[in-house]
Amino acid sequence: MKWMSITLWENEMQAYLYAAAATIGTILTIWLLRRAMIHYFSRRSQESDHDGYDFMLAMAERTLFPLLLMVSLYAGLSFLTIPSSVITWVSSGAIAGVILQAAIWANALVTFWFNRHQKQYRHIDPARMTTIRAVSLAARLALVLVAVILVLDNLPGVEITELVASLGIGGIAIVLAVQSILADLFASLSIILDKPFVLGDFIIVDTYMGTVEYIGLKTTRVRSLSGEQLVFANGDLLKSRIRNYKRMAERRMVFTLGVTYQTAYTHLKSIPGWIETIIAHQTPVRFDRAHFQGFGDYALQFEIVYYILDPDYNRYMDIQQAINLDIYQKFEEKKIDFAYPTQTINLSGRSRIQRYNDAVIDTAADIATHGAAQQA
Repeated sequence: MKWMSITLWENEMQAYLYAAAATIGTILTIWLLRRAMIHYFSRRSQESDHDGYDFMLAMAERTLFPLLLMVSLYAGLSFLTIPSSVITWVSSGAIAGVILQAAIWANALVTFWFNRHQKQYRHIDPARMTTIRAVSLAARLALVLVAVILVLDNLPGVEITELVASLGIGGIAIVLAVQSILADLFASLSIILDKPFVLGDFIIVDTYMGTVEYIGLKTTRVRSLSGEQLVFANGDLLKSRIRNYKRMAERRMVFTLGVTYQTAYTHLKSIPGWIETIIAHQTPVRFDRAHFQGFGDYALQFEIVYYILDPDYNRYMDIQQAINLDIYQKFEEKKIDFAYPTQTINLSGRSRIQRYNDAVIDTAADIATHGAAQQA
């Protein structure tokens, strides 16, 4: 064919056909391979619980055509004679596409690793989950930074050393402008490394309380008992006094009760022993002491101390309720009355007001008697 020997822009038509075939062939190969991988691993993922199939499916779905199009174009242009400047830009675009695609795949790998460990350790070791979250976030930031540097380094006319130097100068102004953000960032690193609390811990900060749901770079989110989500800046959170109830090994309980002053001495002496027996019957509980504490305004007071060997609040309330019911039953059997605020008034003799009132009454009677005698 004579038309195939026609020269256009220093390339014969045959070379253009080869270039088009190489470009289209590369695109079709990538597309068919991607579709086959998605179909295969999607079916295997539904049939099996193996995490590897989910990972390969995510890798196939995150293979982006716009990024690989530059690779296909570079493969086609290799059959043509074109200016070196054009080849330089096309090759740089192809390299950038490969770098960004590799970064996307690496991000999918980090996401897969994080989700797998989250599923495994979320309820077993919340402290490890906090560390894993920080490591995965740091890995993603490092991937983005490395990918950007490599892409810029491959662009024609870009000197990466001068760019980094200029960023270093401008970085000072940026740091001054985002001091509060950086303070929260370093506070989050402190939370992750020092672990004053982890996911799932029940904490009290000032007057707020709840369960830690999320620890981020700037904020920590806590689910309160009433249901709403509380959001704390990490910097402010570390400046506060935090009480972590999840790490409570045991709960010390102190309560008092009072009986009336009419209680017999033998009963007063026996009450501490009765209470000790009642508390020791509960589990998991360690009895500490029960004493006749003192004489109150209206009651004989006893102070009782014991430990619940379980930090769960509902368990504590169940045990305290059982103890209270047993004490009430025991006192009812022994006919011992609980004291409550009362006041007794003792009347010993007549008061000055009563004597005054009696004198007034006597005087009125005398006047009436004298008036009647005069009339007679």
